[in-house]
Amino acid sequence: MMLLTRTGYDWILPGVCGLGLHFRLDGFRLIYAGIAVFMWVISGIFSREYMAHYQKRGRYYRFFWATFAATAGVFLSADLYTTFIFFEIMSFTSYVWVAFDEKRESLKAAETYLAVAVIGGLVMLMGLFLLYDQFGTLEMDALGPMAGDVLSRGAQAQRARLYAAGGLLLFGFGAKAGCFPLHIWLPKAHPAAPAPASALLSGILTKAGVFGIIFVSCILFTGDRTWGLLIAGLGFATMFIGALLALFSTNLKRTLACSSVSQIGFILTGISMAVLLPQTGEHNSLAVRGAFLHMLSHSLIKLVLFLCAGVVYMNLHELEFNEIRGFGRKKPALLFCFLMGALGIGGVPFWNGYISKTLIHEGIVEYIAAIGGSFLWRCGEWLFLLSGGMTVAYMLKLFVLLFIDRHPARQPEFDSMSASYMRPATRFVLLLAALPLPILGMLPHQAMDRLAALGSGFFGLKEYGRAVSYLSFENLKGGFISISIGLLLYFGIVRVFMTKQEETGTSYVNLWPSWLDLEQLLYRPVLEIAFPAIFGAVSGVLDKYIVSVSVTIFLSVSSVACRAMDHLADGVIVLARRTTHSQLPEPDTHREGNWLARFFGSLADGTVFLWDKLTGRMELYGKRRSAVSRLSNKEIRIKYIGRLVEESFSFGLMLFCIGLCATLGYLLWVLLA
Repeated sequence: MMLLTRTGYDWILPGVCGLGLHFRLDGFRLIYAGIAVFMWVISGIFSREYMAHYQKRGRYYRFFWATFAATAGVFLSADLYTTFIFFEIMSFTSYVWVAFDEKRESLKAAETYLAVAVIGGLVMLMGLFLLYDQFGTLEMDALGPMAGDVLSRGAQAQRARLYAAGGLLLFGFGAKAGCFPLHIWLPKAHPAAPAPASALLSGILTKAGVFGIIFVSCILFTGDRTWGLLIAGLGFATMFIGALLALFSTNLKRTLACSSVSQIGFILTGISMAVLLPQTGEHNSLAVRGAFLHMLSHSLIKLVLFLCAGVVYMNLHELEFNEIRGFGRKKPALLFCFLMGALGIGGVPFWNGYISKTLIHEGIVEYIAAIGGSFLWRCGEWLFLLSGGMTVAYMLKLFVLLFIDRHPARQPEFDSMSASYMRPATRFVLLLAALPLPILGMLPHQAMDRLAALGSGFFGLKEYGRAVSYLSFENLKGGFISISIGLLLYFGIVRVFMTKQEETGTSYVNLWPSWLDLEQLLYRPVLEIAFPAIFGAVSGVLDKYIVSVSVTIFLSVSSVACRAMDHLADGVIVLARRTTHSQLPEPDTHREGNWLARFFGSLADGTVFLWDKLTGRMELYGKRRSAVSRLSNKEIRIKYIGRLVEESFSFGLMLFCIGLCATLGYLLWVLLA
């Protein structure tokens, strides 16, 4: 059912998955649907060359497009139930990307990715239960006013329940966004996944998590200072820690993955300013526009940078700095595309990242002015500028090692690849992806501001606000401070402590302690050791000191009964498999099929015989396999598959009937007892 509402076009599918699905097409959703289409088309064309040497390309492409459909479903959703369904589909389909090459490292990274996705999804589901129980709906339009009423006039218990639901949703969406401390999957999943998939994981799948955080923060908790401070704390921490990890990394895709963590922190900081600044007038306009435009900029920038990393990997099958240094020399197309991405993410004036970072910085400055100045928030502003400087430092590090450094042994080999390192189609789509970055930055009012005006309504922005002079001294000053910090960090830290001068040239040193891994240091010990030990001890105490003998006996009898029922069900299945539903034998594909297969097969054989006779190629006729045999085998196989389907359906119906009879028997026993 298609509806035209004041907020856009709504498409409702009643009854699907129980509560129905609800989609909407408004400004924000239209832009991100367009971004998704653009990124998938670019990555799809790039994948043709990148995936050419892989054996299981079909599996990659099936999950490639399945993930596209799920991601589009998230961004077009108009209620949290629809968001959750497509969010979970997206998590499971994208898991195949991470585990694609089935190497030990990839499977371990995929395990981490899936664990974070599943735990995050389950926690999010609990939040949805609480919201639905409290408000009776999951429609985004309806939840905003209801939540605002609870925050302003509700009882303490109602507010506490709303905060609990919001915290659970933030955990679920933050896990997918890569927000600290749930960022652990990003630095591991990106190096394992194929580069086109990494571009999508970083560029747009993380934004699906940000999509949910925007709704929870700017719609459910709009204007709530406590919530705004929570998001600000997470934003500053994510921004700084991601940049620090990227600065220490010595792997190309890992550096870009940690960079994505940091850029998500910038976006979260913008969202927090949108919540904290007054909602009346145009006060929070700068922060809203900055958060939205940085989402968009990061998506486009990471598409370019990960595809550039893909070009390196598909030629060298290496990502470690010391193995790939010097590869980009004498490759002007790759240099141009990587430089556009590096300047964009570094916040250099006249590129798109500068516009969005300037708006977020202005939002921080406005909030500091609104609260009359604060030492803590001044420190937050300098942390923002420092994180921007660290971004410049690690991108300069990547640029120098790829395009200026020389490989001590393989540089002549790298230089000889200058004409053949990527196909024309790959070169074209890479350039096509890179060109919007300077164009958007050089036309901020004509392009970026218009996109912000179209997409800011999802944040709850009511008044667009004033135009910003992006090239004023005050705005340029913030950008130049970050760039200066970045240059100081690169020449004072990276070149001095993170590189080593040898006779063969500059080599890069990994200074990050191997033991300092949040997953191995905290999460795995807690989930695999602490929780089982704690709950096991509690269970033992309860069993020994609290639970009465009668309850213990009841639990023992229940356990025995459940075990017996389990074995009974297994026995029924085994009995059916050995009698009424025994496995069909494989068909004999050598015997001929029915008259239809013989008729059309003979007709085809006769046609081929006449053609060979007329063209003088009778020596080939005896070497060809008879069409009768091929059609017969196909017919026998189809019948066999049909019988398997029929048997499976029959088996399922039989088990359903047994379960139904058992349930009815139990209900009668309860009623008559």
